[in-house]
Amino acid sequence: MKVQPKKHLGQHFLKNEAIAQDIAQSLLHLTPYTKVLEIGAGMGVLTKYLLDDSRFETWVVEIDSESISYLQSHYLSITARLLEKDFLWMDLQKFSDTPFAIIGNFPYNISSQILFKALENRDQVCEIVGMFQKEVAMRIASPPGNKDYGILSVLLQAFYKIEYLFTVGENEFIPPPRVKSGVIRLLRNDVMTLPCDEAKFKLVVKTGFNQRRKTLRNALQSIVTEKSLLADEIYGKRAEQLGVDQFVWITQQLFS
Repeated sequence: MKVQPKKHLGQHFLKNEAIAQDIAQSLLHLTPYTKVLEIGAGMGVLTKYLLDDSRFETWVVEIDSESISYLQSHYLSITARLLEKDFLWMDLQKFSDTPFAIIGNFPYNISSQILFKALENRDQVCEIVGMFQKEVAMRIASPPGNKDYGILSVLLQAFYKIEYLFTVGENEFIPPPRVKSGVIRLLRNDVMTLPCDEAKFKLVVKTGFNQRRKTLRNALQSIVTEKSLLADEIYGKRAEQLGVDQFVWITQQLFS
C-alpha cells in the first residue's frame, strides 16, 4: 500500500533517503528539548530517521487520513504519537509545556503560515528545520541588502538565527514540483521581547516593504502624522537595506 500524493494538500513526497537523513540530522538540539514535531510525514521517509534519534521523542501531525493509516501500519512505535490534525489549528500550548522543535518537508501552500504560527509560539518553538520552495527559503535566510530580503526575513530574524543549508532538485520528489526546494534551519536567539511595540514594529516593516522601491521617507508617510519625524538620513534608505535593529529604532522614533 502506498499513499497517493494529493494536490490539494500540496503533497510532494521526498524519495531520496540520503536527503531525508540529512534533513533529520540537521537538528542541532542545542536546547535540550524532549519533543520534535514533524509536520506532514507522508509515508515516513523523514520519520524513520527521526525515530532513530534517542535525544528526543518524535511526534507527527498529519492531516491526510491515508498517510495516518500508512504510518500506523509501517511505524508501530509512533502510533500513540500520531496526531490527525491540521497543524495550523493546533494549540501548541497544550501540545507541550516545554520547548520543542519542528521539522518537515512543508507543503508549499502553507509554509509561510507554518512559520508565522511558530513565530507566535516562539517561546516554545526553539528550533525549526524545514524544506521550502527554494525562493521562500532564500527569502527567509537572506541578509539585508539582498533582493530576496523581505517582510518574512525581518520578522523571523528578529527572533531566530537562520541558516540556508542546502538545495534539493525537483526530481527527488513524487510527483516532482515545478521548482527547486531549499532546506533551512532556524534557531531561537536570545531576544525575549523587542524594545518597542511589536505590533507597530510589524506595521513599519510591512509598510516599508509594501513599496520596497521607494525610500522609507516616502513609503512610511501613510502611517506618520508628523512628516518632520522622517527627517533622519535613515529614511533615505529603502526597506531592504535595513536590519532588524534599525527597524526597531525607527519604530521607537515614530511611536515613542
